[in-house]
Amino acid sequence: MATAVIIARFQTPYLHEGHIELINHVKTIHSKVVIVLGVAPITGSRKNPFDYYAREKMIKSAYPEVVVLPLSDHSSDVSWSSQLDALLRTTFPTESFILYGSRDSFIPYYHGHLTTQELPEYGDYNATELRKLYADQVSDSRDFRAGILYAYHHQYPKVYPTVDIAVFRNDRSEILLAKKEATAQWRLPGGFTDPTDNSYEEAANRELKEECGGLEIGSLTYETSQKINDWRYRNEVDQIITTLYSCDYMAGTPTPQDDIQHLRWFQVDELMQMIEKQDITEEHSAMLQLLAHKYTKSLTLN
Repeated sequence: MATAVIIARFQTPYLHEGHIELINHVKTIHSKVVIVLGVAPITGSRKNPFDYYAREKMIKSAYPEVVVLPLSDHSSDVSWSSQLDALLRTTFPTESFILYGSRDSFIPYYHGHLTTQELPEYGDYNATELRKLYADQVSDSRDFRAGILYAYHHQYPKVYPTVDIAVFRNDRSEILLAKKEATAQWRLPGGFTDPTDNSYEEAANRELKEECGGLEIGSLTYETSQKINDWRYRNEVDQIITTLYSCDYMAGTPTPQDDIQHLRWFQVDELMQMIEKQDITEEHSAMLQLLAHKYTKSLTLN
């Protein structure tokens, strides 16, 4: 008798009735059942919140006799299929296999040499909707809080990309600076990039419009990139790296928007003095110092 192999992801907080019906159905046909879990290359994402170990424990707690194996995702369906065949062949060299999947499963993408069998859907279960349902539920339990620690501990350290924009006018002798609410120091307009942005340049244009209104500017020029000593992340593993662009002002009235309270033009020659007097936010001092040295007409400070 062939060994049944269920190929699935099981990215849900529990085995729902559809999962249970599927596994039970296969178990009525086969005495040996293997579940192969797809493992995404990204940990802790919204689509793949549960790692292999959490899903293995979930399955084994309900079906301790079932063998659970991991299989990494691959950009090539052909390579993934070859790896699946090799995993089963090397783990169980004397076995024959039938691969089981539901209607929207791996079957159309499989290019291996094993027999596949499509199973009917059991109920109208949607893993995405189930994850959304539980995503904002808070439990007052030690296990819940321990789960949060586990999830964060197993994420890759992240770099948050931001963009900052130096808008110049009058032959780059003046620069537009912004001041946020309840702060006394000036800064460059800018902010975090967004997953909907197609490039850093697009993010820079969007942030400039959101914070300064509908200014007409020339093309963006890359100036530099650097890690930002942002006070929110000083004690964190995750950090911010910004990309600085410059551009020439063409037309329009700078209008403070979003979390910007004031916008004002400053002489580039003033920047070094403003930095010494701590009128510039610490996070942007190095970038504005670079711009001052590059574009100032005459440095007034030694």
